[in-house]
Amino acid sequence: MLSVADALQAVLARVPRLGGERVPLAAACGRVLAAPIAATRPSPGFDNSAMDGYAARSSDLPGRLPVVGVVAAGEPRGEPVPAGSCVRIFTGAPLPAELDAIVIQEDAKRDGDFVELPAAQPGEHVRRRGEDIAIGEPVFAAGTRLGAWDLGVLAALGCSSVEVTRAPRVALIATGDELVGVETVPGPGQLVDSSMYALAALIAECGGIAKRIGIVRDDPAVLAEQLALALEHDAVITTGGVSVGERDHVHAALAAAGVTLELWKVAMKPGKPFSFGLRDRTPVFGLPGNPVSTLVGFELFVRPALLAMQGATATARPRVPVQLVPGFHKQAGRAHYLRARVIRSGDALLAHPHAKQGSAMLSSLVGCNALVELAAELTELPPGGTCPALLFEAV
Repeated sequence: MLSVADALQAVLARVPRLGGERVPLAAACGRVLAAPIAATRPSPGFDNSAMDGYAARSSDLPGRLPVVGVVAAGEPRGEPVPAGSCVRIFTGAPLPAELDAIVIQEDAKRDGDFVELPAAQPGEHVRRRGEDIAIGEPVFAAGTRLGAWDLGVLAALGCSSVEVTRAPRVALIATGDELVGVETVPGPGQLVDSSMYALAALIAECGGIAKRIGIVRDDPAVLAEQLALALEHDAVITTGGVSVGERDHVHAALAAAGVTLELWKVAMKPGKPFSFGLRDRTPVFGLPGNPVSTLVGFELFVRPALLAMQGATATARPRVPVQLVPGFHKQAGRAHYLRARVIRSGDALLAHPHAKQGSAMLSSLVGCNALVELAAELTELPPGGTCPALLFEAV
C-alpha cells in the first residue's frame, strides 16, 4: 500500500491544469487567478488627510493662522491656500498641493476665524498618493485564491473583471443497491444517500461545480454507462464499491469505461480503499462508501487535486501541531485520522477527539474542526502528546 504522502504526490502529479476564463469581479471570490495582477493605478490616488483637523504648511507652525476654508472628502479645494493660512480638513479629504501637514483637531485651539496650531512634521497625518499600492506594484500572483478583501483591493485598483482558472465541473456518482434519495423514506436495509450533499458542498467550497449524476445500482453494465456520461466532466467522484467484495463493481466499470487505475489502497484509517485513475486527462476518484471514509479521502486527496487543477499555489489545509488530550494507542502500519474539536488554550492548541470514531458514524463529523493525524509508524501517543492536525477553520 502507498503512504498518504506518496498517494497524494501521485495524484497531484497527474491531475491536469484547467484553462482560464474572465469573470466579473463580483463573481471571483474563491476563484484562482490565472495570471498575475499589477497595479495600473495608485492607491490612494491622491494625497489625503488621515484625520479630522487642520491642514497647513509645516514651515508656518507653530502659529496662530487664519482658517480660509474647509476641505471635505470628495470636495477638492479649487484655489491655492495663501501663505501663512490653513484650512479645516476632514478624514479622506484631498490635501491641497501647497500644504504638507495635518494637525489633529484635538491639538488645535480654534478662536473664531483663527486657530492656534502646534508644530508638525512634513507629512504628519498625511496619506500619500500610492503609499498603499504604487503603480506597477505586483499585487497578486497567479495561483492566488481570491478572498473577500482581495476583491476589495482589486475594486480599489479598478479591476472590474479578472482572469481566473475555469471552475472544475465534478460529476458525483453514488453506488449501492442500499441507497435511496433524500426524498424517500428508507425501508429495511436502505440508507439515504447523504454523502452526495456533503461532497457537493465541499466541492463548491474549493471552487468547483458539482453535478450529481445520481445513485447507480450494483450493476456493472449500468455503472459503466453512467461513468461514460460522467467522464464528460472535468473530474469524477464515485462513492462506494471500491473494496474487494463481490458487489464492488467500480473498478471493473472504470476499466470498461476506459479509465486506467493509477493507485488503489492507501495506508490510512479510515479510507484505505481509496482509488484514483485517469481517462485521458480526466481524473476519477473512487471514495469509500462510509461517510467518514468519504470525508477523509476527499480532504486528503480530492480537495488538493481540485485546487491544483485550478493552479492554486496553496492546496493543503493548514497543518498545525496540537496536543491530543486523551492520547491514543494504535497498531503500526497505517496513518490514523481522528475527527476532533481543536480549541485554543493560551499558546497551546488542544485536540479533543470525538467519542465516536467509527467510519460509519455520520454524526461524528458535526462540530469537528480538524482531522488529527497519527503517523503510520506511531503506536502510542501519551495524553497531551503532540501530533499534527489538519484544520478546517481558524482556531
